[in-house]
Amino acid sequence: MPIIVNLDVMMAKRRMPSGELAAKIGLSQANLSILKTGKAKAVRFSTLEAICKELNCQPGDILEYTDDTFEPLDSQGGEQ
Repeated sequence: MPIIVNLDVMMAKRRMPSGELAAKIGLSQANLSILKTGKAKAVRFSTLEAICKELNCQPGDILEYTDDTFEPLDSQGGEQ
């Protein structure tokens, strides 16, 4: 999937355990775990806002887009 969830990285940087974050944002630990592992199919803006508020971060600190169809070029400028 081209969307990578870096929530666990941001939580580690802020030294915030899952249980504490879940309680502060009003989300179950199970649903937070689904979000952290990238298994969620959607996230509400209100949930994203609450996470960013508690972790003092931006949405881009948590969510990252990668183009998984990109094929790197070799050193001569051609496809590998």
